[in-house]
Amino acid sequence: MSTEAIPDDPSAPTEAKAYAVSPDDVQRTLAAVWRMEAAKVTAVVARVVGDVGLAEDLAQDAFVQALEQWPRDGIPSKPGAWLTSTARRRAIDRIRRDVNLASKLQQVGHMEELRVADLAEADFDAALEDIDDDVLGLVFAACHPALTAQARISLTLRMIGGLTTREIARAFLTSEPTIGQRISRAKKTLSQDGVTIEVPSGADLAPRLASVLEVVYLIFNEGYAATSGRDWVRGDLMEEAIRLGRVLAALAPGEPEVHGLLALMEIQASRTRARIGRDGEPVLLLDQDRTRWDWGLIRHALAALDRASSLVAAAGSAPGPYLLQAAIAAVHARARTAEETDWSQIVALYERLGTVRPSPVVDLNRAVAMSYADGPADALVVVDALVAANALEGYHLLPSVRGDLLARLGRDEEARAEFARAAEMAQNDAEKALLLRRAAGEA
Repeated sequence: MSTEAIPDDPSAPTEAKAYAVSPDDVQRTLAAVWRMEAAKVTAVVARVVGDVGLAEDLAQDAFVQALEQWPRDGIPSKPGAWLTSTARRRAIDRIRRDVNLASKLQQVGHMEELRVADLAEADFDAALEDIDDDVLGLVFAACHPALTAQARISLTLRMIGGLTTREIARAFLTSEPTIGQRISRAKKTLSQDGVTIEVPSGADLAPRLASVLEVVYLIFNEGYAATSGRDWVRGDLMEEAIRLGRVLAALAPGEPEVHGLLALMEIQASRTRARIGRDGEPVLLLDQDRTRWDWGLIRHALAALDRASSLVAAAGSAPGPYLLQAAIAAVHARARTAEETDWSQIVALYERLGTVRPSPVVDLNRAVAMSYADGPADALVVVDALVAANALEGYHLLPSVRGDLLARLGRDEEARAEFARAAEMAQNDAEKALLLRRAAGEA
């Protein structure tokens, strides 16, 4: 990389110094900067134009301008600030071109932005004091309940995660046009519904925050146990979800469920190396080599769990579902061997979780814990009740758990039939192969 200084360019938005680089260097640098700064750029521009979809388009325009300008003029010393200022200027130019300028500015309510955009570089950081609130508002907009779950996931990865349409399509084994259409429809919905960049307050906060956390956890779960494809684990999606969780924890430090979700994801991710065998086959929790767990990540997760618990205690409130799930994961994490697991505590935590968020999946997980705390017979009663109620029809883990309980009770033929039924339902190749081996009595 060349270090030849480039003369100051008075037309540059915010930067006085830049360095000449090759086009390949520019593309690599810009891709990394975009991944980190996309949400900030979009959030600041959205405050100017009052439209999430338009803001994202203008941020993309700034990205394209950087691709054209940086190879010629060099990479700015503050590339994120350059992108933000360029996108903001494009937004203001767009407003100025509006025939009814005064009406438009009054509607958006950001006349001050025209002055801020012309501030000197020395004042740029001070002008963005509220950027964290803007980004958090953008997170809530991208996860708005008016959007479908798939649209929220795609838009969050695009606007907050900085992923390209191609990257999102590859992550979810979907075509690029499908993801593009999904994102386009989502932005149109937000625009038509007049969704603004703001953090909900009062009674509106809890349900909107739940939507945000649900999206992040859906992204993580698709990485933790992919629903389809060849690989059981998708590390890229887990890493992105954890990164988003850390962003949320920094932006909303007083929300216990945010820290609870982060702790849950980090504990689960800590097992990644031990969850996959030599040939890519799944290794179940009780069979894992726990020396291969990431104990540094576990310590970080337990600290996040302590923060969540302290916030709940200080508020005198009850723990939420993510905190309770993190507490369950922590029981496993604190057991250095499978035999040391406190299954009775896990059963109790699942019972509490069932009162906070009733779900047949919670009941199924509680039955698994019961089977190790008190034996498989009572657990089978719970599972059979779920089967009779058709509560989890088509969910492959229900016959898989039932097969395991039957095998532990010595009812091998029935167990193999359940594993075969589970294999028929499973969409992930690695998981299907494991279930077929169990159906054949090989695992």
